[in-house]
Amino acid sequence: MRLPVSLWLPLALGVAAVAAGQSPLQRRVVRDVLEYFHGRSNVHFLFKEREVDGVIEREDSSGTFVQLRLGLAQTACRKRAPQRHCRVLENRRRPTCLACYKFDTSDVPKVLDKYHNCGPSHHLAAKEIRQRDEAECRAVEEAGKGGDTLYLPGMFAFSRGLPA
Repeated sequence: MRLPVSLWLPLALGVAAVAAGQSPLQRRVVRDVLEYFHGRSNVHFLFKEREVDGVIEREDSSGTFVQLRLGLAQTACRKRAPQRHCRVLENRRRPTCLACYKFDTSDVPKVLDKYHNCGPSHHLAAKEIRQRDEAECRAVEEAGKGGDTLYLPGMFAFSRGLPA
């Protein structure tokens, strides 16, 4: 069944507008979450980005913290044999992923810490899961600050002179 242009064009423009409004770090998080989600053994079909919302991006002296919710939609393509154009299946699985990432301040930002949780949309609304997600995201945001500093050899080295 072919959809008329009037139906799929707004969807395509909406996805392009979402991607255009994202920072490079946000796009990197979306790519990483999709890769993580497709790497799970219970996922047999490819999923596409449906929506990105709840975006938080904060910078501090230790790096940049990015948090977002990524809505996914199941496509008709199998993950083992991806095709160029995979159409989104209506009324199929639409999981939501929460992602929290902390990047360092280098020119090519490295991931200091990350957390993601993907499941059915109603699954992420459960109070216990939401509280755990908030705690995990707070821990990710604190990565790279004070207590998590890197130990370098010789940083706490003490020498003792030999007896004469």
